Amino acid sequence: MSYKAAIFDMDGTILNTLEDLHVATNVALRKNKLPERTIDEVRQFVGNGIRKLIERAVPAGSSEELIKTVHADFSAYYHEHDTDATAPYPGIPQTIRILKAQGVKTAVVSNKADYGVQDLVKEFFPDLFDVAIGETDGVAKKPAPDMVLKALSVLGIQKSDAVYIGDSDVDFATAANSGLNFIGCSWGFKGRNFLENLGAKTIVDSAEKLVELIV
Repeated sequence: MSYKAAIFDMDGTILNTLEDLHVATNVALRKNKLPERTIDEVRQFVGNGIRKLIERAVPAGSSEELIKTVHADFSAYYHEHDTDATAPYPGIPQTIRILKAQGVKTAVVSNKADYGVQDLVKEFFPDLFDVAIGETDGVAKKPAPDMVLKALSVLGIQKSDAVYIGDSDVDFATAANSGLNFIGCSWGFKGRNFLENLGAKTIVDSAEKLVELIV
């Protein structure tokens, strides 16, 4: 099926952000004299926004005040270091460039804080996305459909003409809740087996395969 718009998740889909998220999490935890987390733990914590990442990273039963403090410390550090080790997955920039050349509208919809989404798009994908939306006040996060519907409105594209591309259960549910078809990326934080167990019917193992499925 050909689509008029391709909407991408960010972390684990177009960018490998895991190392920078891991470092920022442990900087914030260490600053507050809390136990640090392994990179595999952080891999499991991401997907629902930074606030939820911090809630999962701090010890169980932590106070709201402590969670807010760790969250603020994370954000202060990550804002300055969100490109230290982050990089696009192989073939992703070229794939998005091909999609745009074929007339496909492109968007990023992520639960990452909007400052991070805008910073990373500017750094790694200049002029490649027609719209980029991160977590902002007043707009429900994924898997609610609100952010995707906002992107479609900006793009002027109907649900039936768009596809959502992601790597996680949050992305799978986001597509379903938004009424979009879903393409899973096996290279992401969760892996092919995880996506298959979710019931994802279309899973790709390379960025190049996306062109065949979208155009």
